[in-house]
Amino acid sequence: EQELATTQTELKVAIRDLELSAEEQKTVNEETSSINEEYQSTNEELLTSREELQSLNEELTALNSQLQETLERQRIDSTDLQNVLYSTDVATIFLDPNLKIRLFTPATKLLFNVIPSDIGRPLADLNSLATVSDMLGDAQIVLETHEPIEREIEAKSGAWYIKRILPYRASDGSVAGVVITFNDITDRRHIADALKIAERQAQLANLGKSRFLAAASHDLRQPLQTLVLLHEMLAKNVTGEKTKKLVGRLDETIGAMTGMLNALLDINQIEAGTVVTEKVSFPINELLQRMQGEFAFHAQAQGLILLVVPCSITINTDPRLLEQMIRNLLSNALKYTKTGKVLLGCRRRKNYISIEIWDTGIGIPLEEQQAIFEEYHQIDNSARERNRGLGLGLSIVKRLGILLDHRVTVTSQHGHGSGFSIEVKLPVVLPTLRRKILPTERSSEPKIINQKKLSILVVEDDLAVNELLQLLLEGEGHDVVTALDGNRAFELTASGNCNFDILITDFNLPNGMDGLELAAKLRTKLQRHLPTIVLSGNISTGLLREISEQKCVHLNKPVKLKKLITTIEQLLVSKTSKPTTITLPHNHPDKAMIFIVDDDHLIRDALCSVFTDAGHDCASFESSEDFLASYKAEREGCLLIDAYLPGMNGLELIQHLRKLGNSLPAIMITGNSDVTMAVEAMKAGASDFIEKPIGSLELILSVERALDQNKDSGKREAWNKEAAKQIADLTPRQREIMDMVVAGHPSKNIAADLKISQRTVENHRAAIMERTGCKSIPALARLALAASATKSVIA
Repeated sequence: EQELATTQTELKVAIRDLELSAEEQKTVNEETSSINEEYQSTNEELLTSREELQSLNEELTALNSQLQETLERQRIDSTDLQNVLYSTDVATIFLDPNLKIRLFTPATKLLFNVIPSDIGRPLADLNSLATVSDMLGDAQIVLETHEPIEREIEAKSGAWYIKRILPYRASDGSVAGVVITFNDITDRRHIADALKIAERQAQLANLGKSRFLAAASHDLRQPLQTLVLLHEMLAKNVTGEKTKKLVGRLDETIGAMTGMLNALLDINQIEAGTVVTEKVSFPINELLQRMQGEFAFHAQAQGLILLVVPCSITINTDPRLLEQMIRNLLSNALKYTKTGKVLLGCRRRKNYISIEIWDTGIGIPLEEQQAIFEEYHQIDNSARERNRGLGLGLSIVKRLGILLDHRVTVTSQHGHGSGFSIEVKLPVVLPTLRRKILPTERSSEPKIINQKKLSILVVEDDLAVNELLQLLLEGEGHDVVTALDGNRAFELTASGNCNFDILITDFNLPNGMDGLELAAKLRTKLQRHLPTIVLSGNISTGLLREISEQKCVHLNKPVKLKKLITTIEQLLVSKTSKPTTITLPHNHPDKAMIFIVDDDHLIRDALCSVFTDAGHDCASFESSEDFLASYKAEREGCLLIDAYLPGMNGLELIQHLRKLGNSLPAIMITGNSDVTMAVEAMKAGASDFIEKPIGSLELILSVERALDQNKDSGKREAWNKEAAKQIADLTPRQREIMDMVVAGHPSKNIAADLKISQRTVENHRAAIMERTGCKSIPALARLALAASATKSVIA
């Protein structure tokens, strides 16, 4: 029982332990279930994380691919940049804002001792071909101003470079440093130097050609003069019909030789830019009729019909030069027309007339229609027949057309005739002061006043010409004394035989005294003005000016007796004309006094009439010295002075007045279109510069403007501003060409200097004249100088 009790007790304990184990098992089960649930949740989270990791891995793979592509592109860009740097032959240095080297091209090594380790070093550490300080200073300026700097520099080796320093801009537009480049221009510099040498040689050659033509002209005209005089003596004495025909043929030959020399003279003067234009208004029909009279016989002799259509239009141009253009074209038309007609007439267009010459001649192939205007170019004259000329006629026409601003065109079909036209702009008609150009002057018979027997001194070193002149003039009933040089001629006056009425002298005389020096010495010895005719074949404009300044008359050799006698007559008429009385009227104290200084009494009288009619008082003087002797600065006035006067010329008078502090407004008048004189006169203080022939309205307006501007500086300033405004409308290229034109450079030289075609220069010149409204080069110079008072526009 005790054991049973013990057993029961143990059994109870065991049952209790079992119950406890069951509870524990339940707890364990519950814990296990919980852990299982947690594990399942964790497993689900792990599955989710795995998916996320897989997705992240895919993204990383994509990013890695993009990174590889970017790196590849950068590698390619870096390679391309490196290749560019190695491919360029331009030395280039990239500097940071502190002027330290950040990059350079391999070509830089040829100029600087630079190596890769120099990157990051200051620019000042380099040993450059030019002074580093210059580069540093320029680089600093570029950093501050952001404006590039460019200079030409020479290396020690003799090579030339263009050094450009530019701002180094970042992608956002900011300046991250500077870039310096060195571009090798050695070859270009050598070419430019060679071009300058070639241009200089061309100028020297052109000068040599001009000198040669001047010398050749003189030397050839001497024997030609002998031929002309011999021919005239023969013509007076021959009687037989056959002999007359031979003398006529001789006249044609001499005429052809003279024409060739004159053509060479014309082309040389045009090239030198010394041909003077004197534009006037006149009826074109006068010229047409003159051409009909001159060429009708030639046309008839060739079996051709010359038709000249009358025209009532008045034009404004230089009648002498336009006549030469038409004469050359008509002469060509007759030369190259075997049968049919030659027509001369005019067509009126909108703002110009076209003077046209048509023929039924051989025509001009299309490929030759520009070449015909070149010097010495002739169609179908390979044998150089002398009766076909030198091939200068059309070249002269073209050049004169450019000079007068008259466009010349040609229309032709080979084998079916040709048509040439000269386009002349129609003018605004204004009254004009001019000496009427009479077509009969050339053909009028010589008529010595009252058939007076004259005492003539002939000085000519060519014995044949000397003797022939004596025979011919004595044949006209005059007493003739001859000498072979100036010294002998002067001795004749010293011996008492000095009562000469006129001196006829060659310019080039032996033994140290030329014709002009002789005339001056004889006038001093005789204490009077001795009318003088200077015969010369010299074609230099300097000589012509000297002859004009000494009040002598120039005749080109060869000269015919008729022309010589007519010139003697004109000199004697001028000598016997009553001089203008010098007066200082004071009829209109409220009006300005107009002082006119001109050695031509006809011009003085005409100008006085213009201003008297306009209500001004007028005083006229023959010379600057006469004016200074009578002038007193006690009344408002204006001075009109001729540019070229004996003694003190117009420019010298203006300069003299300004030195004295006299502000009398002055207007210079000339017939020579001398641009240099115009510029000098304006710089000396002249108010204006006007070319003869002078329109009365233009003249009065110029004087009134000068008087107003002299009284009111504001008006002068307004005029200068208006001039500057007109100049401002020009393009930079036109301004550049205008400066050179005003400086007196011909189109050919301008074209060479600017490396453009002469046609382009001429087009620019025409545009300049049209935009500024100037009718002449002196007028353009006047405008440019007025504008320069406000802002410098000419050199």
